[in-house]
Amino acid sequence: MPASPPDRPWTPTRWAENGEVRLAYDQLTEGGEGEPLLLVAGLGANRRWFPEGLGRLLAAQGFAVARYDQRDGGESTHLPPAPTRNPVSALVRGRQVAYTAEEMTDDAVAVLDALGWRTAHLLGVSLGGAVAQRVALRHPTRVRTLTSMAAVPGDAAGLRALRYVRLSTLLRFARLRFPDTREGAVEAGVAVSRLLASPSHPFDERAARAAAVRNADRGVHDAQAQSRQIGAVWHGGAIERITRPALVLHGADDPLIKPRAAEAIAARIPGARLALLPGVGHDLPEPCWPRVVSEVRRLADGADDSPSPRAG
Repeated sequence: MPASPPDRPWTPTRWAENGEVRLAYDQLTEGGEGEPLLLVAGLGANRRWFPEGLGRLLAAQGFAVARYDQRDGGESTHLPPAPTRNPVSALVRGRQVAYTAEEMTDDAVAVLDALGWRTAHLLGVSLGGAVAQRVALRHPTRVRTLTSMAAVPGDAAGLRALRYVRLSTLLRFARLRFPDTREGAVEAGVAVSRLLASPSHPFDERAARAAAVRNADRGVHDAQAQSRQIGAVWHGGAIERITRPALVLHGADDPLIKPRAAEAIAARIPGARLALLPGVGHDLPEPCWPRVVSEVRRLADGADDSPSPRAG
């Protein structure tokens, strides 16, 4: 797959490899000498769903920011079709359909290797938050700090994960049907943004449409790819074994993942700190960026530089 034209503040697309899987990533051109920070995207989302403004604020606070497309997302390798065609049934079945959660976890480390980063801070959102938790378990010596946002516990699967999910929203998400065209991708992007936004505030369709036009990607309505991602089962340790400094962020108005998921993560990871974000849904609206950045900076400032060697 050819590299995409570079977004102006980002390097051209680069590639990491984990076995036969190629992972697309890029790095913010600002703040390149700062502390390494890797952004991990959510279910069906490509790396460009992270707002550019958030990346720049992180860079201004001393971070070198990189982002990547998880397997079955964006420009990274997409796997062959699997029997499970719906992310809801993949979650309920709670068993592997194409690859393991360990393989997805190792993808993140492959990106760190390609970047030349021995260690990095991790910021994962939604499914990316669960992946970031698993990286801290499986590869603790590579993780400086862990920030998990809008996620379920990384060791929860199947029905254990479902208790944290608002099933009505997930079903609406799974029922989205749009043509496999650029126009269809734009409409899907707007529909997903509407589903995930806080119900406490008027939905800004104009801004959502502008963002979807800039990032017209079919991943947000690719049920097959989402099923493979969500069906990847974790066989590793419990999150109680995470030894790295951890922050748990969650929108107080999240319409997809219940805040009790964040409470469970924070209670189970030793020393983890919980911060609920008022007025925030299952998204990253601009008003919350300063709070997110300040919380991540606070976590990094309080961390030591000697990750525990214990793996989960």
